[in-house]
Amino acid sequence: MAKLYVVGIGPGNYENMTIRADRALQSCDTIIGYHVYVDLVKPWYPDKEFLTTPMTRETQRCQMALDEAMKGKNVAMVCSGDSVVYGMAALIYELRGENIQPEIEVIPGLTAACSGGALVGAPLTHDFAVISLSDRLTPWEKIEARLTAAAQSDLSMVLYNPASHGRPDHLRHACEILGRVLPGDRLCAVARNIGREGESWLTCTLEQLPEQEVDMFCTVFIGNAMTQSIGGKMVTPRGYRHG
Repeated sequence: MAKLYVVGIGPGNYENMTIRADRALQSCDTIIGYHVYVDLVKPWYPDKEFLTTPMTRETQRCQMALDEAMKGKNVAMVCSGDSVVYGMAALIYELRGENIQPEIEVIPGLTAACSGGALVGAPLTHDFAVISLSDRLTPWEKIEARLTAAAQSDLSMVLYNPASHGRPDHLRHACEILGRVLPGDRLCAVARNIGREGESWLTCTLEQLPEQEVDMFCTVFIGNAMTQSIGGKMVTPRGYRHG
């Protein structure tokens, strides 16, 4: 019986892919995904059939995966990072509806909050919020409310999709919203191209954050009141030393 795997491939390098994800990709006939993510795994699975769609064609991509699986193929839909966190798993389930075929297996991966957090230090040791700044599917007013609530709750934050060609000022707007609640010297970090060529990171303050050059390949970290710089790394203590 054919199966559709929804696979989180992590940040993109083979070393940060799970064994379970690797086994699924090895066992499948066809790998489907956004072309950037498919290109990341192609070198490791050269004997597979590859099908891709451009950005914003998520529904087409997931329906293609379901259709290919219904032809009797074992199919893998690859997602950058995790298959559930901003991934395609929910849409796959939506499109299949109440049907029981094809069988779906969701395989988690290392999301940017984890891989980027390890790169910049240890910023998420305490409670945190993950918020996307993309308003393509979520109204900006709702994003603004979530940013405000996270700041008022003193949560560390991870901001996905901080800027793109179509919305270059979203991080600056987010900083303005956070600045109404948080101090300007709140420690922040930017991780770029995590696990890929050109990987880099930096720390700065919330006041300096709008000046940083960011794009869709960046993940932004905002510390909470306990976050500090230790040895140049962004660290949020949980309080173990004083427990």
